[in-house]
Amino acid sequence: MEGVVTVQGFWNDRRVLVTGHTGFKGSWLTLLLSRLGAVVTGYALPPVNQSLFELAHVRRDLAGDFRADICNAEALANALNEADPEIILHLAAQPLVKAGYVDPIETYRVNVLGVAHILEAARRRSNVRAVLIVTSDKCYEVDPRGVRHSENARLGGRDPYSASKACAELVSSSFEAAFRQIQTLRIVTARSGNVIGGGDFATDRIVPDAVRAFMSGQPVSVRMPGAVRPWQHVLDPLSGYLLLAEQAWRQTLAGAWNFGPDEDDEHDVEALVTKLAAAWGTPAAWIADLTPHPPETVTLRLDSTKARHTLGWRPLLDFSNTVQWSADWYRAYAGGADVRAITLAQVDSYLALNG
Repeated sequence: MEGVVTVQGFWNDRRVLVTGHTGFKGSWLTLLLSRLGAVVTGYALPPVNQSLFELAHVRRDLAGDFRADICNAEALANALNEADPEIILHLAAQPLVKAGYVDPIETYRVNVLGVAHILEAARRRSNVRAVLIVTSDKCYEVDPRGVRHSENARLGGRDPYSASKACAELVSSSFEAAFRQIQTLRIVTARSGNVIGGGDFATDRIVPDAVRAFMSGQPVSVRMPGAVRPWQHVLDPLSGYLLLAEQAWRQTLAGAWNFGPDEDDEHDVEALVTKLAAAWGTPAAWIADLTPHPPETVTLRLDSTKARHTLGWRPLLDFSNTVQWSADWYRAYAGGADVRAITLAQVDSYLALNG
């Protein structure tokens, strides 16, 4: 298979460490890598409450499953010694804007020091050739004009979560600059948009909040219906991560890379919940939440020209299909379907789109 997911056979028997593998994106990534033949070891804290990791029995797809804090240097070293990875995909993070307001110190500890710990552990292993650090589209300084951010846009962040992701970018680039002359390790960072898809059960995220409301027969309360976000199905940026990690392994590139939807697939929250409600069926509706909330950016847009031109990456699912695939997953879950089967079926369908 050759195209926007991977060059045929590259991941087969490739030793990969995925941090944050028990999370939403990490679970999908582990299943995707497993389907591509990789030997995957996971490093993360145990999943919190209900999780795709447990429901889809993702443990079956792992060669090793380490449970420890990302800032535990000894545990990290032990995991790398046992897994002996060639590539590290770092997803472990505190992933929520609102949680950053509640506990900013923990957010900075995990999202900034965690990156420093994984990079330091990686550079001490000669067999590690590439590390991909996942940050966020929120790492950019807010532009009131709502322009699309390219990778050269200024970093910023007006809330702890966003600022922590900007800091993660600086940590990554400093490691790359400081040590590139004395070792072959390549470091890349990936900035994706707002990912949605089946198996996300987090609080204060629009799709899982909506699904919980729909399942209970209640309208979902939406706090910023006019906010524009680069919505994309979780598998689209993950495919970009794999292409990027592969090229970093080949020592052909480094630096920061955006992975966002096509320009005509940028929509506001109202459009998302309206389409999701229609795909869900009756009863499903939404209402505006008029209570005070911490400030959030109104418009976020990504310019992914570099990934399209250099990596040949493109999103395979447009906005309508992204919402439909998400609704299909949650409706199957609500109906008692085999979660592992429905998740792997979507992974296989995605790979089939690659041609």
